[in-house]
Amino acid sequence: MTRVQQAALAVGAVFLLVGVLGFIPGVTTDYDTMKFAEHHSEAKLLGLFQVSILHNIVHLLFGLAGIAMARAASTARAFLIGGGVIYLILWIYGLIIDHDSAANFVPVNTADNWLHFVLGVGMIALGVLLTRRTAPTAR
Repeated sequence: MTRVQQAALAVGAVFLLVGVLGFIPGVTTDYDTMKFAEHHSEAKLLGLFQVSILHNIVHLLFGLAGIAMARAASTARAFLIGGGVIYLILWIYGLIIDHDSAANFVPVNTADNWLHFVLGVGMIALGVLLTRRTAPTAR
């Protein structure tokens, strides 16, 4: 297994774990306020990241995609770079929407926004850096 495949597998496994943890009361605070997909969901993973049923399902699907796409280096790279782009788009989306409006259907809060930024940059960096080719040195 190549390094990019290992990275995609690890990232996928973390997303899968986060998706599962989002459905566990105690790990997710205010669990009883969780909604399917709206900004009124006050449930917070680890007491910090606002989640909903839809948000948790997205994490589960991203996790399954990462694990499945880790089977080949080319798809692992596509998962990391493509997923990173998606998370950067989510970061921008979270910055421009009113968190108290119906547009915040995922839902996201400030902690989610900055986590999405870190995930986006980190996933793209892994996809690029773990697959870059180095030129042979002249002797």
